[in-house]
Amino acid sequence: MSLRDRCLAIAGDWPGVVHATADSELPSLKVGGKMFATFGHVEPGVSVKTDSIDTATMLIDAGVAGRAPYFHRSWVRLPEAVAEDELRHRLGLSYDLVRASLKKAEREALPPRETA
Repeated sequence: MSLRDRCLAIAGDWPGVVHATADSELPSLKVGGKMFATFGHVEPGVSVKTDSIDTATMLIDAGVAGRAPYFHRSWVRLPEAVAEDELRHRLGLSYDLVRASLKKAEREALPPRETA
């Protein structure tokens, strides 16, 4: 199963998630029109948002992730071989961070995300 398929299996049913695949966009997962995960065309992996530059640096230094090219330093790139539990955790945190940044009316219109 490809990394994109793995991400869709995890996050595809979360409230408000859209799988953007238009030619004018990077393939990505969005909530409220804002990206929380994106798949590169050249370098394999998935880029996700972290809560801070410090967290991103810690993940990079620990070898869990790499720097996400062209993104803010609080984003990291997870490799294709990322463990399923780490992928689920990082996608969930990224989704929650981006969802929390939506306008109040948009946030309140979305049902809670079920966590397992």
